[in-house]
Amino acid sequence: MGLRYTAIQLRCLGFSLAALSIIFEPARALAAPAAEPEGRDFAAEVRLLYRVVACGGTAPLPANVDPQIVAKHCQWLNPRLERYRRRYLARAKPFLAALLPPQLPGKVVYPFGGGDLLSALTTYPGAREITTVSLELAGDPRRITSIDNTRLDESLELIDRDVGRLLAANDSTSESLEATQQGDLPGQLSFFLVGLAVHGYEPVSLRYFRVEADGSLHYYSAEEVRSLESRLARRRHGQWTPPDFSEAFTNSELAFRPLGSSGPLRIHRHLAANLRDDSLKRHPGVLGYLERQGRVAAMTKAASYCLWNPRFSRTRDYLLANMEFMISDSTGIPPAPAREAGFVQETYGSFHGSFLKASPEYNDQFRQLWAEQPQRKLNFRYGYVDSEKSDHLLVTRRSLPGKP
Repeated sequence: MGLRYTAIQLRCLGFSLAALSIIFEPARALAAPAAEPEGRDFAAEVRLLYRVVACGGTAPLPANVDPQIVAKHCQWLNPRLERYRRRYLARAKPFLAALLPPQLPGKVVYPFGGGDLLSALTTYPGAREITTVSLELAGDPRRITSIDNTRLDESLELIDRDVGRLLAANDSTSESLEATQQGDLPGQLSFFLVGLAVHGYEPVSLRYFRVEADGSLHYYSAEEVRSLESRLARRRHGQWTPPDFSEAFTNSELAFRPLGSSGPLRIHRHLAANLRDDSLKRHPGVLGYLERQGRVAAMTKAASYCLWNPRFSRTRDYLLANMEFMISDSTGIPPAPAREAGFVQETYGSFHGSFLKASPEYNDQFRQLWAEQPQRKLNFRYGYVDSEKSDHLLVTRRSLPGKP
């Protein structure tokens, strides 16, 4: 356990996961995006992955995929998905829904979110757009079309291991997230698809893009994907596992909707980026993209206390300037900067100290925050437990409308 959590803590000091954005408006939460993006659509590949990895949909299996291997995987996965819905979602979703204010933006930013589309949909079920940002790259969806059955069986066993951790603890370790950067099945994308399956959604399209310096998105055409084939993707931290796929498959845009529905699409974008200040200075498009989202809702959990760390001040400043509302564990915004930016905070569960070693000053602030508020019960885990293994949750809401 100690070694695993040490690895998690290293995310902040450069091994860190990156950010996400969602927000929703009551009457128009599910409005369709204004225009369909250009770029090569990997719709067939993502539907096949959804069928094989997340055990959803009805995509026919190609000749290279043994149905018995898929059936074995689904016999393992489906009971766990149902147990997660019954034991976790049944408690967490109504509790979180009761916390949401009536006027909430339609987009969400989830810093240091890893492959956790699962929790984003749990926290903000009405979100129109979700953006996750982390060190991990989305991955190449095409290998499923040519994989042999020996490698498929081995790859699904790895997926089972990592997804099992996600469903059991409701977050992922650094080791499992690093492992998604290599292999025959795209690990991050697989996490996204399992998240859709848990919540009753299905993928409709999948495109890949790069973020320009001004924050705009350029979607890769089929020709551009081919031209980048021999260029391996750049890892987002020097000591993170290097990807074994093309740079074209770094950032993904996944359109989805409820199973069997013909209704409007919802969007999940994943950006592979290091949110540390020095990296954001070298790659200004990341914050440029997030700022283009306008007013947002936010969340973070199990984020290695990166938002307590001065090396991540740009990400914290972005959130304080652009978010209206945030749900987090104690790895969220510390009390002093939140208060200075015009936010109030509401505590749930118990907090005695940070789960990982982190700022003594902010630990004291959080202990005081919990001590001066009434005890509000929390009957599920949201991200980290505290130093005494207590569940806790923090709501941060803007109290001074319009204050930058």
